[in-house]
Amino acid sequence: MTDIWGEGTTSCASDSKKFGAWDQNLMTEWHIRYRGRGVMIYWHVAKHSTCIYSQLKSCSSSEVASMIEGVLKHCTNMEVEKNYVDSHGQSEVAFAFCHLLGFQLVPRLKAINSQKLYRPDSGMSDAFPNLQPILTRPINWELIRQQYDQMIKYATALRLGTAETEAILKRFTRSNLKHPTYQALSELGKVIKTIFLCDYLDSEDIRREINEGLNVVENWNSANGFIFYGKGGEISTNRLEDQEVAILSLHLLQNCLVYINTLMIQSVLSEKQWQDMMTPEDLRALSPLIYSHVNPYGIFKLDMMERIPIEERQSEIENTSHI
Repeated sequence: MTDIWGEGTTSCASDSKKFGAWDQNLMTEWHIRYRGRGVMIYWHVAKHSTCIYSQLKSCSSSEVASMIEGVLKHCTNMEVEKNYVDSHGQSEVAFAFCHLLGFQLVPRLKAINSQKLYRPDSGMSDAFPNLQPILTRPINWELIRQQYDQMIKYATALRLGTAETEAILKRFTRSNLKHPTYQALSELGKVIKTIFLCDYLDSEDIRREINEGLNVVENWNSANGFIFYGKGGEISTNRLEDQEVAILSLHLLQNCLVYINTLMIQSVLSEKQWQDMMTPEDLRALSPLIYSHVNPYGIFKLDMMERIPIEERQSEIENTSHI
């Protein structure tokens, strides 16, 4: 019902969540940020709280590679045009690849005060006097022209799936600073990131949009712990296939929860008296990813007028043992 939820969206948010896991396998690693052994699950969640893709990854896996893989391989009818990430899901190379693949990377940058803007061309050292403290060198457009075919080749390999996303991204890290294609990708990323930073700092609406998108995936992560509570919320297996089944089951359960909540909320708001009470602010805050009304442990009906027949059964056991 579009009058409640709005129109379909072309944007999603992605983020990782650490799950504890048994450690006698090659997937489990120690997580340097969250501490403790486990695996990383990378979620892609649409703006209306539906998860379109999930990935089981090791804790040292590249979040940038996971972000790109989810956008390209989500296998739904959704056309992702924007992807919201936090600071760990972006880099200059990520900006370049996202641009070449036809979608916009929209990060929330933690260290926004330390970001630099690149000059569009040489001979502009005196231009933009109010921006001098954050301006740096001009963009090397010639390097981008020289390596354009190579950049398109790698982007096409990502889009067609002829190579693993993680394997391609590992070629373009700081350990390969002298690689000409890495330098060109980094240069193109600086261009796209500079444009994004200008828009980000200029528009409060963009900052609100990014924050709202990331709040959705954070809410999704909070629901993980509510549903996946068995055995201390730890993936209790050393088999990779069973780990994947556990996470896919969690993915399915949460999407079912969103689906049922959507129908329940629509059922209530289809009544005119309730719909008239909703303001635009109420509708904006409405989410189908709620779970405070759910009892995850089942329902136990207690009849205070009936006793448990423990004493009768105990006497029967004693008589049987005596015979």
